[in-house]
Amino acid sequence: MRVNRNSYKFFISSKCLIFIWALIFFQSYTLRAQLTIVPIDNSRYESTEEGSYAATLRTNASLPLPFFDDFSTSKSSTVNTKYWLPGSGVYVNNTLTALHPSLNVATFDGLNANGAPYNVVNPLTQSFTDTLTSQPVNLAGKVAGDSVYLSFYWSAKGLGELPDSSDFFRVEFFNKSKEWVTVWNQQGYQVDTLFHQQFVAIKDPNFFHDAFQFRFRSYGRSSGPYDTWHLDYVHLNAKRSAKQPYLFDVAMRKPVSPFLKKYTAMPLRQYLVNPQAATSDSARTDIVNNFNNFNILTSTFTLIDEQKGTEFLRNVQRSIYVEALKSQVLRTKLATVKPAAQSDSLLLLSKFYVTTTDTISGVNLKTNDTITARTALSDYFAYDDGSAEYGVQVNQKLGRVAVQYVLAKADTIGGLRMSMVSFNKDISGQGFTIQIFGNKNNKPDQVIAQRSVTVRYPGTRNGFVDYAFSIPVAVPDTFYVGWLQINEQPLTVGFDRNSMLGRTSVYYNLGTEWAKETSLKGSIMIRPYLGKKAQGVITGNEPVAGSGNIFYPNPTRGEVHWNNRSLKQIDVYHVNGTLVQTILPAKDQQSVSLEHLNLGMFIFKATDGKRSFVQKMLISK
Repeated sequence: MRVNRNSYKFFISSKCLIFIWALIFFQSYTLRAQLTIVPIDNSRYESTEEGSYAATLRTNASLPLPFFDDFSTSKSSTVNTKYWLPGSGVYVNNTLTALHPSLNVATFDGLNANGAPYNVVNPLTQSFTDTLTSQPVNLAGKVAGDSVYLSFYWSAKGLGELPDSSDFFRVEFFNKSKEWVTVWNQQGYQVDTLFHQQFVAIKDPNFFHDAFQFRFRSYGRSSGPYDTWHLDYVHLNAKRSAKQPYLFDVAMRKPVSPFLKKYTAMPLRQYLVNPQAATSDSARTDIVNNFNNFNILTSTFTLIDEQKGTEFLRNVQRSIYVEALKSQVLRTKLATVKPAAQSDSLLLLSKFYVTTTDTISGVNLKTNDTITARTALSDYFAYDDGSAEYGVQVNQKLGRVAVQYVLAKADTIGGLRMSMVSFNKDISGQGFTIQIFGNKNNKPDQVIAQRSVTVRYPGTRNGFVDYAFSIPVAVPDTFYVGWLQINEQPLTVGFDRNSMLGRTSVYYNLGTEWAKETSLKGSIMIRPYLGKKAQGVITGNEPVAGSGNIFYPNPTRGEVHWNNRSLKQIDVYHVNGTLVQTILPAKDQQSVSLEHLNLGMFIFKATDGKRSFVQKMLISK
């Protein structure tokens, strides 16, 4: 996992000493951890930076009061440019915090507008990181007596890193002299992880002009998603009072829970085997009342086929009582869905929306009254929600990673879709091996199929790369997919810190034994997809002749025998996935000498033309 600096610098103030201690800690840490979490570089997907465009993107007609944004109108991970200058570097999301006051927050960290670290040379360098600047607002003609206030909610950490004593989050105002003036500053050493509302009065005459702007800036470690701050409910208006801080708004907040019990997506044909077992009992989200008085509202949940518009479910709950300044869980029972005949996929849209009496003069508060989630029942399995907050790596050459998947019935796998992300270095073209394993004692067992491939990056942020097998691979009801790292430079695969569905399904192998990874809190973004046909059907582990294994003795000193006269081809692989020898047995041949091979573990994969057999063999002295 990514090292949390707060765990080793609690009593240390010197950055030099911290760096030395960090190196020691990290080295000892990586000896223990087999999979590590790293920040990712998304610079290939975005290209605007605030510094380059700030002057040209300021509107000629400044925005009128009131200014209000709770980020619920953002259609992607970037801010709404109606209110903000683009290229801020902030990440709009609804998953990196808890107990936030409204749907979506803007997250500040050490990644720039391109999604890349501001500094990749020195991991402890500190500087200004993200800056979120408003479009100009017309305050001309206002005076101190108009009681103009900027208010906002802020929080530290969330799922990121808690800011340190040298880090800060601040607000600056743009005056008539075209200078930025600091008006509020929050140091990182005395913060909790709750959201706090802050009021900043505007009284200085130098700020009352027709091109007034304000901006939020974070200062901290600039080498990745560290020293994290979150922002919500930004509201600028006249005739306000800090003694009346409450917003008359009931807002949606937490993401809708998955429609499926074990996955975020699964193949439709697998779902239809046992829909009841695959479907969650209920769907959940929550709402929060940000006003100092109770609210009674109506909640509606719908589940529809987004492609055809068919409504599978509608539940209405009336007279829901929400206490002042409290949250309330919304829960509704789910039912299985049945698609139209001959359908091979189904895209479900789950939606909660509430009917409220929210009111702020001049502000539309209805945008945060609806929250949705999508579930794909198509051709693939997924534990992740489609967004990579970090990357995951195996920390040594020839290390292997495998993720467990469980089918409703045996099927075929056509290939893997992987979220390929970069960390500090573009390794396009570097080779690695994708692998599928059988299951034994709830761990990866024999290699069912593998293919040598190269690193390719998707064309869009949070995209996936498709690695297909030449022939669909028959798999048992429990199988594993993963990769073998064959270079010193580690491969980085997307890691979703928001979905915990896959946290108990990860295994690693640094030699000959598989072990379960228990430290990861999230899901690796690797998605097996189904094939259309296969050479044979597997209903359990790989078949073997008779009651034992085909190849013997095991271990062997070099002479290998087999008890199946019908074998047509035997491929011998080193445990790292390298093919070292192919044997084409002559008629009635049932042994071969492999004394020329080095000592170690090998994998024998054989076929008689109808069935395949896989067995590990140890060549010893």
